[in-house]
Order: sequence, then C-alpha cells, then structure tokens
Amino acid sequence: MKRTIVTLALAAAALAAAGCGQTIEQRAATGAIAGAVVAGPVGAAVGGAAGAAVGQAEKPN
Repeated sequence: MKRTIVTLALAAAALAAAGCGQTIEQRAATGAIAGAVVAGPVGAAVGGAAGAAVGQAEKPN
C-alpha cells in the first residue's frame, strides 16, 4: 500500500514537471526525464508525450 502511494505521488510530480520549459521540445524533454525516473522507459515515453501535448496546447496560434 505504501509503495502504491509513493508511486502515485511520483507520477503526479512527473506530470507536473511535464509542463516545465519554454518550448515544446523542452517540455517534452522534462516530461521524459521525469517519467523515466518514475517508471523507466515506458514512463519516459508517456512523460515525453505529456510534455509535448502540454507544449502544443499552450502554443500561440
């Protein structure tokens, strides 16, 4: 149970870190790094995608 709570807290921190950066590339990179820390290669892929999505959503038209 305790491990699940810690994992969920780290996952939340990774998603928060996915929004860090000035450009889409920086946000994807920070998301990938945070995801890798939480869940290894799969987490890196998910974190990178989340960072790119955040960057794309905030891109001015």
